[in-house]
Amino acid sequence: MEHGSFTDSSAATFSLTEEDHTLANSVRFTLNQDPRVTFCGYSIPHPSEARVNIRVQTTGDPAREVLKDACQDLMLMCRHVRSTFDKAVEDFKASNAVKAMNIDSQESESEESE
Repeated sequence: MEHGSFTDSSAATFSLTEEDHTLANSVRFTLNQDPRVTFCGYSIPHPSEARVNIRVQTTGDPAREVLKDACQDLMLMCRHVRSTFDKAVEDFKASNAVKAMNIDSQESESEESE
């Protein structure tokens, strides 16, 4: 839900339900990287309520579009982190498989020499 002025689209507060600090802080960080943003902050109205309010003020661009762009940037960052992590896991598993094979072959060589 968006709260804001009908005449000034450069400032608005967005209320996101079923969200908490995890998403709100990530969106805030991404918004603050955007040069079009003059102010961005978030609040959680009450700890027992799963809702977060994100306030966005821009240099003139519609706050809704700037928030949408920030969410898309955040999704790209998450995809990059996920693919980097997945590749690191594959590399780790592959290198450990090779090490396991070397250990087994060294043990069998030492058993044969005895």
